[in-house]
Amino acid sequence: MSARAPTQATELMTALKHAGEATADELAATLGITVSAVRQQLDGLCADGMVTYRAEARGRGRPTHLYQLTRAAEPLFPKAYGGLTTELLGYVADADPALVDDIFDRRRQRRLEGAQARLAPVGDDFAARVAELASILDDDGYLAAWEALPDGSYRIVEHNCAVLDVAERYGQACSSEIAFLRQALPDARIERVSHMIAGAHSCAYKIDLAAPAGL
Repeated sequence: MSARAPTQATELMTALKHAGEATADELAATLGITVSAVRQQLDGLCADGMVTYRAEARGRGRPTHLYQLTRAAEPLFPKAYGGLTTELLGYVADADPALVDDIFDRRRQRRLEGAQARLAPVGDDFAARVAELASILDDDGYLAAWEALPDGSYRIVEHNCAVLDVAERYGQACSSEIAFLRQALPDARIERVSHMIAGAHSCAYKIDLAAPAGL
């Protein structure tokens, strides 16, 4: 989102979340600000892809714009997915602990298939494949970035754990993550060098191109 009165923009989006959809006049009345100020915020939020609108004819004159949030705005509102997932996994573990391992294996395999499809067109350029893998992790919500290190290796850093609530209870989340990375880059040596669960502010992985077999 652009740097435009973030508190006012947040209040406007919250009002839209409650209303479902509303006109600029209705939002101005709800927030106690001018219609001009609301329109200014709406223009910016529409440009950012957070808000959209539909036109509705209401008598004579120009159609009225009814504004609503887009799917892109949903992550800005609290979600309890992590707690729900942990709760459901607890029920699964109570019924059959082995099923928890199976669930994480299936998730890893699904992610691997998607990653392989994206990595295949990249070709043999190792740095490009590391970059693409970081992009895949970023798309998965890990706020991932990569860098080349002076010794010729690479590092991928996950600044956010997309499954932190689950990982704090189920170690399979972390073991599945590094297994996924190693399978996505089978010709690499991958070592986890920092770990959020151990108290670090990020999870980081050092990645080296493995020596050919027999050397």
